Amino acid sequence: MPLISSESRGVFVISATPFTDNGNLDLPSLERVTDFYIEKGADGLTLLGMMGEAPKLSAEESRQVVRTAIARANELPVIVGVSAPGLAALSDLAAFSMDAGAAGVMIAPPTGLETNEQIIAYFKNAVEALGTDIPVVLQDFPLSTRVHISVATLGTIIETCPSIVMLKHEDWPGLEKVTALRAAEANGRRRISILCGNGGMFLPEEMGRGADGAMTGFGYPEMMRDVVALAASGDMARAQDIFDAYLPMVRYEQQPGIGLAMRKHVLHKRGAIGSPVLRKPGAGLSAEAVAEVDRLMARLDRRLAELS
Repeated sequence: MPLISSESRGVFVISATPFTDNGNLDLPSLERVTDFYIEKGADGLTLLGMMGEAPKLSAEESRQVVRTAIARANELPVIVGVSAPGLAALSDLAAFSMDAGAAGVMIAPPTGLETNEQIIAYFKNAVEALGTDIPVVLQDFPLSTRVHISVATLGTIIETCPSIVMLKHEDWPGLEKVTALRAAEANGRRRISILCGNGGMFLPEEMGRGADGAMTGFGYPEMMRDVVALAASGDMARAQDIFDAYLPMVRYEQQPGIGLAMRKHVLHKRGAIGSPVLRKPGAGLSAEAVAEVDRLMARLDRRLAELS
């Protein structure tokens, strides 16, 4: 399997972690949803992300997810989220994942880092623990981690940690950060791949600012595939038209607390996973929310027919 690099582009879908109705890990559904992502045009997958319910898995379950999805993905590059409170657990899962055929690993800073010096030191220590031969994605998601990484601090990390080859950009609002990072590269700093999250909420604008693609788990990967491809080809008008058709679904998913439940409901309705269940603690959609999402899905089908 090819390793990720600073030139990686496209759509790396954050994979859901499927469970049975009673909350057990559902490996057959993991194989099915991996096939689904590939069929819908994913250029890569990311396992055990924050929306993959990674903290709810045991160490052995995490290894089962990694083994199963990488085997099913064949040659598609797979990134594994290895964030952990301690570097020992982080490096253990990273080593296992790379041995299993992963293309790289993703690390988010632990909550509690407050100064630029602490942030820089953490990533230096993490890279040292991993070994410099493992490609790393730095996840910049301050809405979740509460760690705010400035453009200048990111620049220092990029320069001092060459194995960090990709940024998962999830700052919000964060368009100016993308512009600033690309401007620094134009002035001589090494290039880093930038893939964007936040459910795809700002994907057309992020592509216009110089992002290389998307890394999020929206239940319609084909939207991200089309928007990224059209934007890369310069057809921003068509990219925006496609994005606009999906916007009610994107917007609804952004509600705090129900995003993953909606995502799993959509994947279940589309036949990609056997059950929409979240592992506890975690609740599904209310009956009212299910009705609203189903209505939006039906509306989307009609809108796409008009665009075709």
